[in-house]
Amino acid sequence: MPVTVARFNLVAPGASPAELGARYRAALEMAAYADDRGVTTVQTEEHHGADNNWLPSPFAFAGAVFGATRRVVVTVSAIIGPLHDPLRLAEEIAVLDLLSKGRLVTVAGIGYRPEEYEQFGVDFTRRGKLQDELLETLLKAWTGEPFSYRGRTVRITPRPFTDPHPLLLVGGSSRAAARRAARLGLPFFPSAHLPELEAYYKERLVEYGTEGWVMMPAAETPLLHVAEDPDRAWAEYGRHFLHEARTYAAWQSGGVRSAVKSAATTVEELRGEGVYRILSPEQCAGLGLDSYVLHPLAGGMPVEEGWRSLQLFCERVLPVLEG
Repeated sequence: MPVTVARFNLVAPGASPAELGARYRAALEMAAYADDRGVTTVQTEEHHGADNNWLPSPFAFAGAVFGATRRVVVTVSAIIGPLHDPLRLAEEIAVLDLLSKGRLVTVAGIGYRPEEYEQFGVDFTRRGKLQDELLETLLKAWTGEPFSYRGRTVRITPRPFTDPHPLLLVGGSSRAAARRAARLGLPFFPSAHLPELEAYYKERLVEYGTEGWVMMPAAETPLLHVAEDPDRAWAEYGRHFLHEARTYAAWQSGGVRSAVKSAATTVEELRGEGVYRILSPEQCAGLGLDSYVLHPLAGGMPVEEGWRSLQLFCERVLPVLEG
């Protein structure tokens, strides 16, 4: 059975607070529906200061999802580690881990947008050192034992539900990220299909004498939308996928590598790339992927169309995958 994911970033360009609130509540209802029908994972993420209302508080959203579901795993992929206070984050994740009985997965990256660091008054040039401190602090804090932190002795409670600690992965596409994960004995989550980086990480595990594993995105990790008539859906809703793709493209410069990076400037180009795909239920079920990432509210997609996509996936694709 493939991994099945419902991704929510709550993008809604130009939405009023009332409209955005309705969208958040719809996402929770969708998560509950997906959980009830066997979708395995809800994925969310963190970005700040985006004009299109990209979700800035993934742990608050994760907590709401846990309250509305029973089984689904929530993966926060990724947080921007250096923007978080390490002690407060240790507490927040511990509480969510207890609340969910271990259903929280956190991927910690360092981000790639200097403006997000500027917004919080954090030095972008120190992001690597800040990430090291964050990860080391989380691992110490979750033991429940006193430890030295910035010149004083502290102790964090409560202890998490998961032993020895909540699932924490290091994300990124650089050798520095791979080294950081290996040194701390944490799993590594490359931001794209990067076999050479996986090999480098495993070499560093041997060097540091630690143990770990890699959660590698597949060579193809398309973001999916299911529709009875894909041509009509592309014509009516393709602009929402293009908005998200262009937003990502504007953020990801230089050496940033991502499984969902697009160079498209038109809906037609985007459709041809295959990063975003609108498929019929039969086409979707026949993909043969290891993971299916459904993106029902992509780029400000109307809620009613998001529901149609999710319901088609759960009612006509999932039974085929399970069979």
